[in-house]
Amino acid sequence: MSDRPYIVCHMLTALDGKITGPFMKSSAVDGASGEYERINASYQPQAWLCGRVTTDANFTHYRKPALDESASVPAGDFVAVEGAPMHYVSVDPSGRLGWESNTLHYEDRPPAHVVEVLTERASPAYRAFLRRLNISYLIAGKDQLDCKLAAEKLKDLFHIETLMLSGGGFINWSFLQAGLVDELSLVLAPVADGENDTVTLFEKSSYLPDHVPMTFALKAVEKGQGDSVWLRYAVNNTPGQAGNPPSAVGCGHP
Repeated sequence: MSDRPYIVCHMLTALDGKITGPFMKSSAVDGASGEYERINASYQPQAWLCGRVTTDANFTHYRKPALDESASVPAGDFVAVEGAPMHYVSVDPSGRLGWESNTLHYEDRPPAHVVEVLTERASPAYRAFLRRLNISYLIAGKDQLDCKLAAEKLKDLFHIETLMLSGGGFINWSFLQAGLVDELSLVLAPVADGENDTVTLFEKSSYLPDHVPMTFALKAVEKGQGDSVWLRYAVNNTPGQAGNPPSAVGCGHP
């Protein structure tokens, strides 16, 4: 039995690999969006995870947290809600997101308890802010995020067996490079916008010391609604082989 969840990187992309941009406003995305949600539910996950940028753009809308700089908190992790059936995991290493509630509502998904993944750089004031809202958090790393430790704590503290990784390009690549992604699930929408300054499926952070190409094994191809296509790949995480990460100790995400 693994000490971390089974992690599926599940993403909707344009044909040019973009995960955000003008193409998202096209009606050509409608069928693919429905397929994306259907497929997400079919994995029966207990959590889905995004990075800070994605969370701010879609859920916290760039609000600033209300901090009491004099606050102090106990060391370590904080589990605010035991046994939540669904979790929204937000990777927020330095503690910057301005939450207003500990529950996230999105599309037709079950309400999700918010869990923040922090590093030791997150201030006591920010941790106290999360405690006031009854938002859970875990500490994974000192100056940079340790993705492996975060994944292990998600399983140990919140009993997450299947985690859907739906981040921005940086967090997706960080988890992939750390050898923590078991499966890649891509829903391709029949559209492209040619933008050269929007985020793609995987993007390397300058904080990662190595740039190792990854390889995949095709598991299935399925035509979906609205001329979308579902591609399902196993990730080749075998240590020591060409095209695979040298280790799975951390991910170096800032």
